[in-house]
Amino acid sequence: MSRYERTYGTDWESLTADEAVERAYAVGVAERLGERNRAELRQLYESVETTYDRSMVELAYEQGRTEAKAAAADAGTPGALWSTLVTEGSVELPDGDDDPSGLPPALSRVEMLDLSSPDSTDSLDLPEFLD
Repeated sequence: MSRYERTYGTDWESLTADEAVERAYAVGVAERLGERNRAELRQLYESVETTYDRSMVELAYEQGRTEAKAAAADAGTPGALWSTLVTEGSVELPDGDDDPSGLPPALSRVEMLDLSSPDSTDSLDLPEFLD
């Protein structure tokens, strides 16, 4: 059983986009440790609905691979590297950033891309600066 399977498990039915991003990061770290899990990565892509969320999953996966490669020399053992990057949640946010998810700002959700509901009339209102 791989580190990823012990930490997260693979018997999930559905995930939120944030959970898929977190797991994709862990899959990237695990791959750098020699534990490929392409089937899980494919399922993570399929678990999210929008292209934006799929790109976030891809970015998180690549970020996990990159950070694991960069930290490999300092961590010593694969277990220490996994613990540092994944289980301890060592991602540090800059001061003043209140994102509780612990994700780097580049992986946080962009609110301007969130669309209003189709039944909303907000798109017909005057912009705030014209009021």
